[in-house]
Amino acid sequence: MRMTEKQLEQIRNQIKRVKEFGNPFYTKRFENVNPDDIKTQEDFEKLVPFCTKQDLRDAYPMGLATVPEEKIVRIHSSSGTTGAPVIVPYTQKDVDDWSVMFARCYEMAGITNRDRIQITPGYGLWTAGIGFQAGCERLGAMAIPMGPGNTEKQLQMMQDLNATVLCATSSYALLLAEQVESRGIGKNIKLKKGIIGSERWGDKMRSRIQRILGIELYDIYGLTECYGPGIGINCDKSENGIHIFDDYVYIEILDPQTGVPVPEGQIGEITLTTLVKEGAPLFRFRTHDLASFITEKCPCGRTYPKISQILGRSDDMVKVKGNIIFPSTIEDVIKSVPGTSSEYRAVIEHVDGKDQMTVMVEVEMGVDRAEVALGIQYIFKQKYNMTPKVEVVGIGELPRSEKKTKRIEDRRFN
Repeated sequence: MRMTEKQLEQIRNQIKRVKEFGNPFYTKRFENVNPDDIKTQEDFEKLVPFCTKQDLRDAYPMGLATVPEEKIVRIHSSSGTTGAPVIVPYTQKDVDDWSVMFARCYEMAGITNRDRIQITPGYGLWTAGIGFQAGCERLGAMAIPMGPGNTEKQLQMMQDLNATVLCATSSYALLLAEQVESRGIGKNIKLKKGIIGSERWGDKMRSRIQRILGIELYDIYGLTECYGPGIGINCDKSENGIHIFDDYVYIEILDPQTGVPVPEGQIGEITLTTLVKEGAPLFRFRTHDLASFITEKCPCGRTYPKISQILGRSDDMVKVKGNIIFPSTIEDVIKSVPGTSSEYRAVIEHVDGKDQMTVMVEVEMGVDRAEVALGIQYIFKQKYNMTPKVEVVGIGELPRSEKKTKRIEDRRFN
């Protein structure tokens, strides 16, 4: 994907600004970089260093700020579950820009100011809930700011207020859909669309949520370090692929090992540079999210660059008996076996000196469980020359989550 002259100019201006501000974090990173030397995309790729999550953690708590403190109107933070959290400062312009992008997401999904949007992601330091709400208010729609959990109340408000749009993680959207089905209240639900983010999800899960709730589903993309959710979404003309708003963010897709751009159409790691962010700009931030560019013109006519659905994360990857396994690997196998549900878990252990993967999968009522287990094992053997243990259970027997679902648990190093 080629960088435009405007994007080059915006990046030069960002580097000049952070160097002049004197932020130690960025000053050190760019001490040998003269922004005026960045005249081409190749210059950018050669001169601008990568940034990782650990780099941002090292700047805790406020080392990322590139504006005077009086211009910071809000901070957000990553969870910090795998190390020190990342604190991201926002100026008023950053907050406004984010809400503009988010409202654009709603519009691209065909949502208008006549919709009622039920927001179930979390509020607080996390970027999700407040981002969904700010975009909703920018659009002029009615926000129903539920936040996570309390499923009984969620369903009550969904019915009483005639919510037309559900915003959720895919895990919680499925949980709500299953509750609607089991309680027989589908006739009372007025939902038309769902905006789903925060975790990867497969075709089977998408199909189940769509079938139960009778709604159109949209993939929204974003991350705390880069505004939050709302920097891209799939349009109402195509389920396949996410448009990224390149007037705010420059996207690269790189080989995770070499850092070199992959050929267009090949899978690589999403790497982001913010073009106009004031509070804490990002330069070549390696997200670990895996996707590919889609080069065909979109039926919607928009020219924003388009990427595939997120296929997984490079740090979700596990190696079992010489095979690289992602959640998408298991999903592709399961969807090939009739009678399986969308829900699965995989546990990898070291047993008697050997790696062993156990796949737990749900099946519909009346399905021959032994046949499903053999089918999954057969496909794994054919595709990956390995045979997992398979445990088959009924619909609803695997745990559900109100947030994100961890699909693969590697216990070999515990």
